[in-house]
Amino acid sequence: MSGITRFINVGERTNVTGSAKFKKLIMADDYAAALDVARDQVENGAQIIDVNMDEGLLDSTYAMTTFLNLIASEPDISRVPIMIDSSKFEVIEAGLKCVQGRSVVNSISLKEGEEPFLKQARTIRRYGAAVVVMAFDEGGQAETAQHKFDICKRSYDLLTEQAGFDPWDIIFDPNIFAVATGIEEHNDYANAFFDATRMIKEAMPDCHVSGGLSNVSFSFRGNNAVREAMHSAFLYHAIPLGLDMAIVNAGQITVYDDIPDELRERVEDVLFNRRPDSTDRLLEIADKYKGTGEATKKEDPKWREGTVEARLSHALVHGITDFVVADTEECRLNADKPLDVIEGPLMDGMNVVGDLFGAGKMFLPQVVKSARVMKSAVAHLLPFMEEEKRLSGDTSAKGKVLMATVKGDVHDIGKNIVGVVLQCNNYDVVDLGVMVPTDDILKRAREEKADIIGLSGLITPSLDRMVDVASEMARQGFDIPLLIGGATTSKKHTALRIATEYEHGVVHVDDASKAVGVVSTLLSKSRAPEYLQSVLSDQQKLRDGRAASDERKTAPIAEARANAFDGDWANYQPPVPQTPGLTVIEDMPVADLVPFIDWSPFFWTWEMRATYPGILDHPQMGEAARELHGNALAMLDRIVTEQWFSPRGVVALWPANSDGDDIIVWSDEDRKTEAARFCMLRQQGAKSKDRASMCLSDFVAPQGTPDWVGGFAVNAGPEVHEIAEKFKAEGNDYDSILVQALGDRLAEAFAEALHARVRRALWGYAPDEALSNEDFISEKYRGIRPAPGYPASPDHTEKRTLFDLLDAPRHAGLELTESCAMWPASAVSGLYFAHPGAAYFGIGRIGADQVSDYAARKGMDLAEMERWLAPNLGYAPGKNTPSAQAAE
Repeated sequence: MSGITRFINVGERTNVTGSAKFKKLIMADDYAAALDVARDQVENGAQIIDVNMDEGLLDSTYAMTTFLNLIASEPDISRVPIMIDSSKFEVIEAGLKCVQGRSVVNSISLKEGEEPFLKQARTIRRYGAAVVVMAFDEGGQAETAQHKFDICKRSYDLLTEQAGFDPWDIIFDPNIFAVATGIEEHNDYANAFFDATRMIKEAMPDCHVSGGLSNVSFSFRGNNAVREAMHSAFLYHAIPLGLDMAIVNAGQITVYDDIPDELRERVEDVLFNRRPDSTDRLLEIADKYKGTGEATKKEDPKWREGTVEARLSHALVHGITDFVVADTEECRLNADKPLDVIEGPLMDGMNVVGDLFGAGKMFLPQVVKSARVMKSAVAHLLPFMEEEKRLSGDTSAKGKVLMATVKGDVHDIGKNIVGVVLQCNNYDVVDLGVMVPTDDILKRAREEKADIIGLSGLITPSLDRMVDVASEMARQGFDIPLLIGGATTSKKHTALRIATEYEHGVVHVDDASKAVGVVSTLLSKSRAPEYLQSVLSDQQKLRDGRAASDERKTAPIAEARANAFDGDWANYQPPVPQTPGLTVIEDMPVADLVPFIDWSPFFWTWEMRATYPGILDHPQMGEAARELHGNALAMLDRIVTEQWFSPRGVVALWPANSDGDDIIVWSDEDRKTEAARFCMLRQQGAKSKDRASMCLSDFVAPQGTPDWVGGFAVNAGPEVHEIAEKFKAEGNDYDSILVQALGDRLAEAFAEALHARVRRALWGYAPDEALSNEDFISEKYRGIRPAPGYPASPDHTEKRTLFDLLDAPRHAGLELTESCAMWPASAVSGLYFAHPGAAYFGIGRIGADQVSDYAARKGMDLAEMERWLAPNLGYAPGKNTPSAQAAE
């Protein structure tokens, strides 16, 4: 499993003890600027942010509470978990009361003995947080590997046997101390951490190991190049031993292979204490690198002078197609048969690509470019190979993976990316496309003699389709593994709903970088049994955890409704639209949409998890990101100048009022006849006294006060899919994925541009609005545009009402599948709310009382309603569900 899991960066700059800038901002009560520090951490790749307010002249409890509450209102920050860091437990508990979702407490220890340790641990567990445990006991901080391990094992026993912690909620910090300090006793500190990490993971494999990375390079403050090298080398050696995460400034890590050889050797001499003069030798050269920042290796311009095998390998690694046909032909003329070129130099080159990608030294756009080179080479060889009839059947493919997006779902970018990555690693991939029925998937799997089936889906109803496939695989006697992936899927849902239907391995894969490791392991006769047993064990733990979490009751729906958002309707006058009714947009120029593009999700599509524009200067991803962005801009220019796409859309503004949790759309301004009704869900999670239990209907005035609501549906044009398929048929996966990703961005840009037009003119409640693109992306405007199927309105079936009101097929060229996915896929739809207090939120878990009430309001079968809302149910599917009870 260790080769498939991913290392976690914990951002360290939101810490008053570690960042002078952050401390100054907090001391000055400049929390807005302090939020920018947190945002920068997330943009630079931090997957958790560590927040510490321990300062003698600071009210730490107030500062922690204020800052965490502000973070909760910033979606670009709050999308990552919070590590609440303090040496004062009252500050930790104050923080625990503020955070939404799971958090991590940093830290507790045995320094005051077992009783205080257990008391704090039980409090943390009551809040549902994970915990960092320092290797610190009554005798002080542990310095040797054995002492570190002994403290961690003692803590583990106390936490699991007396405090009720699950092992996977425990994170040990065995203390990273500074090396190269000039003090001989410190020379073995890095080795001690390495050894302790290995011992901890061997004895307690389900726990995690973390550390404060910047400590190791403390002796070289002011010399960023040396610090970057020390950090990267430390991680390079510690992660394989079991280091799962580290508190680190993500901007102070360089690529391990980019560390100059001389510097890397001397850094590693220090880390491993290999020579008595290691510190002196590192000091000798440190000034040479001071001030140079990250060193990068330049590409050798003479690569064309190498052997043809070396040239092909270089072209594959760097995605260069210019010479691939000539080089492939040269190889063919030297080979006994064309197939030898594929099985020899081409596969050797792709193995290098696979190794670099697996090691985190290449990124997804580069890998897809490599695949384009490979396909160009194979396309040249194809005519020669047809004669031998051995293009596919007799090649040395490692195995065959059949992939499909399930019936009712039209999204396939993620699936396409996984397919390319698998092909790059010499797997035979059969891609059935989108909206594939269960029977077709299984019939084709038998015909192709597939070794693995992979299912993809983006929308919530696809989860049920995956359950159907797993159940039918069991009924038909399949015994091959089933892979699950897609935006709405999760390890938890896979364990709870899908894996229970099929016993031969159901594995959730959350991104392309893990697919190769999972498939390789599943197809290995020696490794597969142990791996599948590990997966089954983890899934059982998730099911057990869900059973325990079901004991946490949701608030009764009547209580939640009594805690509704107050729209101040006695004093608020809803604005009247300037252009009520339907407005159809059939001539939206793509050029007008370009300024509204939010580029960050574009990079996320390519699994480059950082925020634009910071990603362009990211220490690891920057070079690949700049190249990808340049290619996207070049294609975008062609889309505009050659008019590739024909975006269409429709918007409407209707008289409306709320009726409890419903929104009534009136047929006219007399407000006597209902045209339609949107049924909304309400939050039922526990709330503090000053936080409302939100529902979208709260943003619309009740009957008696004239109000309005809007709706829209837009798409980038059917050409997006057609052009993507054309590129794919040509073997150009890179441009196929690129055009799809740009189509999705343009559809979102259309939605953003249209919303601005609504605010300024059609509804006209903000006629003087003047915002930058950054302001649009940060949603610094009045009003929201939530979409059915998303957190504030998770029921996809509300799209049917919206599409009927808009006549979206006629006006926008958009259709709904049976699972309420929009086709063409590059599309966005939703509602408009203008109330100044309207804000985005997530419904979260809901109770059986609301589900039954909601199904009745919509006139839907209760069991069917449970399937649509499965991820939000505050109870586990099974015999005791309301639908099952009703059936009895």
